[in-house]
Amino acid sequence: MNLNELLSLGVEEIIVRKDLEKKLISGKKLRIKLGADPTKPDLHLGHAVVLRILKKFQEEGHTIIFVVGDYTVRIGDPSGRSKTRPALSEQEIEQNSKTYFDQVGKILDIKQIELKRNSEWCEKLSLAELIKLMSNFTVARILERDDFYNRYKKGTSIGLHEFLYPVMQAYDSLVLKADLEIGGSDQKFNMLAGRELQEKLGEKPQDVIICQILEGIDGHEKMSKSLNNYIGITEPPQDMYGKIMSISDKLIVKYYNLCTDYPAEKISQIEKRMKSKKLNPRDAKAELAKSIVKLYHNEEEAQKAAEEFDRIFKMKEMPEKISEIVLKLSSYSLPDLLISMSLVVSKSEAKRLIGQGGVKIDGNVISNKEADIKIKDGMVLQVGRRKFAKVKLE
Repeated sequence: MNLNELLSLGVEEIIVRKDLEKKLISGKKLRIKLGADPTKPDLHLGHAVVLRILKKFQEEGHTIIFVVGDYTVRIGDPSGRSKTRPALSEQEIEQNSKTYFDQVGKILDIKQIELKRNSEWCEKLSLAELIKLMSNFTVARILERDDFYNRYKKGTSIGLHEFLYPVMQAYDSLVLKADLEIGGSDQKFNMLAGRELQEKLGEKPQDVIICQILEGIDGHEKMSKSLNNYIGITEPPQDMYGKIMSISDKLIVKYYNLCTDYPAEKISQIEKRMKSKKLNPRDAKAELAKSIVKLYHNEEEAQKAAEEFDRIFKMKEMPEKISEIVLKLSSYSLPDLLISMSLVVSKSEAKRLIGQGGVKIDGNVISNKEADIKIKDGMVLQVGRRKFAKVKLE
């Protein structure tokens, strides 16, 4: 792969490009770091943008270091946040961390990467060592980052522990002797903190590749587990396909560029055909959804997912397979029924969806938020476009 191609696919900015190009031209094998906090058990297509770039570097013989932030997640990454993140339990952190190592192998050659947990070195820091580490940064420097600055101006609380986050991420780079760190634009401040710490402590500063941010299925915010607008790379084929079909038309070309192996020329043709009305955006999304599902599952599963989607949305039929939920009572209020069927997580969500006309029983819209539902064996509940569940009486 030529240098321009290696440094352009999904890349927004490189710091410092000349230095990185010089290292690559020299033939030096780089230590390349990527970190991810296990806030939820799924890696998503936004993570995959970065992982796919790393794959290109891996194919060129560079060492990839994947760091699960099982220690820094206890602090909570403040990047792009308007409030302090909620703390996770030790059990949640451990469960999520285990899934990350498995999921990375869907894109990278797992045998050829270094898998690390930053608790390996962060837990060993004494208070004296942490104080010394913190002395390399100033409050003024930390407040330069937009999320902290905006919260400070609005009078929104900032936990003192949150200031530790960029310091600890920088410490990861120092310990790992990273030559290059790759991440999304929301991580720019944290990655530059790594450069700063390395340089202050007499090490060669890492270069930084800032990747393009992939918006989530809401069409506005970055794809994020915290915002629940993400498409997980291990989601069932039908769920993955359906979510991709729900993205905004304006994101179709971006998803082709960042999430598929389509050559630039073919993507350009798809864009031109949509602009000239020769290609329906719905058909472009169908091709996109099928290609992405194929990447993370296989061609047979992608075809099945496409057929299932058409069955539900084109022909207005029920899915072939619907999960059955055993119920004990003969009647439920509609919100309680939706919760019992695992179709919503709260009564407020249930009432919101009912009010929007998004709840059906046996194909009929139920709009009464306080409706008392008499339970029948085999009745099918539908929430939104993709969630179905069938009642099975005990």
